[in-house]
Amino acid sequence: MLDRRRVCSALLGAAAVVAASPGRADDLPAGPVRIIVPAVASGGTDILARLIATRLAGLWRRSVSAENVPGASGGIAARTVLRSPADGRTLLMGSTGTLMAAASGVDGGLAAAFRVTDHFAPIALVAAPPYVLTLHPAVKATTVESLIRLARDRLAAGRPLRYGSSGSGAASHLTGVMFQQQAGVLLQHVPLLGTGAAMQELLAARLDLLFAPPPTIRETVEDGRLIAVATTGRTRSPSFPALPTIAESGLPDFESVGWFGLLAPRGTPDALVARIADDVGSLLARPELRDRLAALGAAPQATSPAAFARYIDADIAKWTALLISTGALRIDVLPR
Repeated sequence: MLDRRRVCSALLGAAAVVAASPGRADDLPAGPVRIIVPAVASGGTDILARLIATRLAGLWRRSVSAENVPGASGGIAARTVLRSPADGRTLLMGSTGTLMAAASGVDGGLAAAFRVTDHFAPIALVAAPPYVLTLHPAVKATTVESLIRLARDRLAAGRPLRYGSSGSGAASHLTGVMFQQQAGVLLQHVPLLGTGAAMQELLAARLDLLFAPPPTIRETVEDGRLIAVATTGRTRSPSFPALPTIAESGLPDFESVGWFGLLAPRGTPDALVARIADDVGSLLARPELRDRLAALGAAPQATSPAAFARYIDADIAKWTALLISTGALRIDVLPR
């Protein structure tokens, strides 16, 4: 889990921004705004949502809160936002898992085609950090190559390695599916209610490995409780520059990131979406927030609403194709 001191520092810094920010909320809807977080508290999604919420509160001079609504790999949070008025007062801190839930059919299979704008009004991509392939020390592997060998040996012995995720259809799950496909191994997937829960299971040795966001594992790697083997991006992570990428480690086509971004209900006025996107972009351009996000392993990735919509559609198409090609079609279903 994230270091509470680091989180508190981030929020205290945000309080200073609140005090110093001018009022610029004349054209925003009256009343409080909430950002729905599809995960339990203290995970990476929650921390990002609270950093953005606190700064928007200062910029808009009104209450902006983060509300945790975990479950169904983000599906329950997604449904909460979809059912909310399209007035800009209910936003979603979405991720791959949230949108994969929205792309699912009523039986848990994947829809033939998906366009995010049929469901939401994308606002802005906030961050897109890679994952870190992280092992419990009891797993006798220190490289991707040795992990692949061990996975094959364990499967032959009837004891497959167990990898956790923040839920079926989440990027941490899909990254594991990609790893199995490209490495030619089979692992046992254990879906949990968020990265924090998965971390606790890994630390307790009830899991063998986890594809985890950098900030959630930094301290446990530094103190030796967990072992970081490689990162999942195309290039090395600034948070763990000494670690090779999985692509460098024998799987040259491997690339996966866990993105986070703000969305509103479909039908939210374009002018309001553009206003929120501009304000989020201005926040992400501030050096103090960029530095805090970088320290959390989540370099900001501000985009326009249209660019964010294209990004989401390409991401969902990528993962849908992977699930179809591997035969792993079922994910958690978005509650109807």
